[in-house]
Amino acid sequence: MPSFAHRDPSRAEFWDERFASAFMPWDAAGVPQALRDFVAGEGAARATLIPGCGAAYEAAWLDAQGWPVRAIDFAPVAVESAKAQLGPRASLVEQADFFTYTPPFTLDVIYERAFLCALPRALWQDYARRMAQLLPQGARLAGFFFLKETPKGPPFGIAADALHALLAQDFVCEADRLVGDSVPVFAGAEHWMVWRRR
Repeated sequence: MPSFAHRDPSRAEFWDERFASAFMPWDAAGVPQALRDFVAGEGAARATLIPGCGAAYEAAWLDAQGWPVRAIDFAPVAVESAKAQLGPRASLVEQADFFTYTPPFTLDVIYERAFLCALPRALWQDYARRMAQLLPQGARLAGFFFLKETPKGPPFGIAADALHALLAQDFVCEADRLVGDSVPVFAGAEHWMVWRRR
């Protein structure tokens, strides 16, 4: 493992260092099957935001399916990496802070992909509050949640009951299943979940 100068994952510099060193054990280098299945089951395009997008593989794929999509990350090196990876679809990615960002369209879906578990626990209430602000009634927070209590992080795992306590005031859980194709850092504890805004 490389040696890093920055230890605070709430700061962009923490993530910049890791992207610059290509140290990204959370990166699945593609589009997960659970997302493909979710999109296939929708039957219509859904306007989607991907916060903490990293390399943003899913943004390019969703765009290719005809879904309006924006991917954001607050770390400049992550955004540069994503734009390089997306090539002609680079404009789908923006450097922005999730907690203050306003999407260019009304959202149907926010796609969660290793974003909550990248945030220090002190920001989790802010995460839940901002998700509820961004998603109108009936819209969904859908994606992957790392359901495992971890002593430190990132990734900062969360117990299932703690996640329910975090989101249940504003969301109803409509789907929850363990996935079998996780990267090693999430193996055995990653769940595909869909939360509908009340």
